[in-house]
Amino acid sequence: MKAIVTGASGTVGTALCSELITQGHEVVRYDREKLGVTDSGAIESFVRETAPDVIFHLATATRPTGLENEGYIVSQVWTETLARVARAAGAVFVFTSSVMVYSEKTNGPYTPDSPANATEGFGPEKIAAEARARDANDETRVARLGWQIGTTPDSNNMIAFLHDRAAGGAIQASRLWMPACSFLEESARALVRVASMPPGTYLVNQNREWNFHQIVQALNKRHGKQWPIEANNDFVYDQRMLDDRTNVPPLEESLPELREFGGE
Repeated sequence: MKAIVTGASGTVGTALCSELITQGHEVVRYDREKLGVTDSGAIESFVRETAPDVIFHLATATRPTGLENEGYIVSQVWTETLARVARAAGAVFVFTSSVMVYSEKTNGPYTPDSPANATEGFGPEKIAAEARARDANDETRVARLGWQIGTTPDSNNMIAFLHDRAAGGAIQASRLWMPACSFLEESARALVRVASMPPGTYLVNQNREWNFHQIVQALNKRHGKQWPIEANNDFVYDQRMLDDRTNVPPLEESLPELREFGGE
């Protein structure tokens, strides 16, 4: 399989490229500096010449381009272009979305049939991008991801968040928040699987039963017990996403330290 990956240098993109290569697939990283995001002709030529089997669209508007209406163009117009070009080229199109499409005013666990109903923050942008992708390509695969768990604090993942919070004092960890989260490697494997699944919306989340306080304690043990942690009940939210089709292992398989902190 030959895959084009946008956002290949990002947190999830780096893990995805590594997983694709490990599985023996060919990876072509989309060069945003060279191709840009607005020249549909250049994008079409690139895809046609590359002849990919799949396009994984992970890139977001995190890198300034200087474009007017940058967020809209990167998140929606570029996504629509890539979805349309993928369809014309006969390539599978996989778009990564987010658990943030669900409103905190409604509780999970969420399923693929749960409505995307966020009205604030990052969610509405992803909802709109999903719609643009599906309108342009009715064979789009949308993969909604939760919070990513890496191994180091030098990228956008839960470990970096915990390091930052601990630098300012004790980490405040709610026992009444069940976050959607997965280890980066498992998210990457799931995305590769989604590319071979039928068109539709898929949820990628390893957390079936653990609250944030338990998860932080388990990660703290794995990372040398370096973070002060205080339990609370301040944030009440079941954010879990459940979708057996993506076949991700439960969180305790990737983080067996969790089993020591059950019973809360």
